[in-house]
Amino acid sequence: MPPVVPAVLESNAAPRGGAAAQFTSAYGALSREVRDAGLLRRAYGYYLAVAVALAVALGGVVTAFVLLGDSWFQLLVAAVLGVVLTQLAFLTHETAHRQVFASGPLNDRVGRILANAVVGISYSWWMTKHTRHHANPNHVGKDPDVAPGVISFTAEAAADHRGFLGAITRRQGWLFFPLLTLEGLNLHVTAVRSLMTGPPEDRGARRRELATILVRLTVYVAVIFWWLPLGLGFAFLGVQLAVFGVYMGATFAPNHKGMTMIPEGSRIDFLSKQVLTSRNVTGGAWMSVLMGGLNLQVEHHLFPSMPRPHLARARLIVREHCARLGMPYTETSLLRSYAIVVRYLNEVGLAARDPFDCPMRQQLGRR
Repeated sequence: MPPVVPAVLESNAAPRGGAAAQFTSAYGALSREVRDAGLLRRAYGYYLAVAVALAVALGGVVTAFVLLGDSWFQLLVAAVLGVVLTQLAFLTHETAHRQVFASGPLNDRVGRILANAVVGISYSWWMTKHTRHHANPNHVGKDPDVAPGVISFTAEAAADHRGFLGAITRRQGWLFFPLLTLEGLNLHVTAVRSLMTGPPEDRGARRRELATILVRLTVYVAVIFWWLPLGLGFAFLGVQLAVFGVYMGATFAPNHKGMTMIPEGSRIDFLSKQVLTSRNVTGGAWMSVLMGGLNLQVEHHLFPSMPRPHLARARLIVREHCARLGMPYTETSLLRSYAIVVRYLNEVGLAARDPFDCPMRQQLGRR
């Protein structure tokens, strides 16, 4: 059966076709198969083990920080703290998706504590943004993760960049991972800014969340500069934020970047939308630990509330289901996914290059 990409994309004015109805029905059958296999049941033992391991790791980081004192080995502690906070962010992501507890309010309470008081980012801001992404991954104009910014994901967005930002855009593939060193700081700044400028009807909840984040950030920074000399304190913060940003970005980037982009104004059925825009990363159980289960992105998008330890079994079912439909199912290695992301971003950036910018003139100018 030929690939389905052209068949499932429709303009807003077009009626839903037979292909869309076929895949809508196919998702219902897939969902029943997954549910009958018990893959949507909670995995309390697994998440208890994860929570205990992360608590022990965080306690170890605090102990090492206190014992080392004024030592440049503290930068190793900062790097490990960046990793632990990222793993805690993964756990927060899972509570937000109702993967951990059967109770929605309990998931939200735990998620708010982890996000606001431990990781230091806004749970409500992230929930709003991530929910929009899950509803329309790689859909231009709807997915906030491909919205115009420093990094451009479409040639149209890249064409708007001029001057210094334009120079970054033309090299954005190569600059993507270096720029991620600033993502940790950006997440904290965005958290505070979003809570200060949100809708008035949520003012009370936003104020409580903002107060929690500000207390967390204030205490964290105060402890660092109280315990460490000024220069070492800034270095500690820099390393921790850089590791946090790179780890977060390097985990989320392989999932959708370089996959099918859905044009603005198009319609697509749920199964096709989630499978065609998502990429799995191979590597087995170790990769699931490293990436917080986000390596199995296809299954996560199809069944967002599925607990992490069940995603691997779901992968076998989904892959076979897609093969029967003739629907492309993408998975690759982590390093290969990074190469795809870099190449895609460079192609987007170069596609928007000034048509009067002569390559020969650039070469001669560098001599």
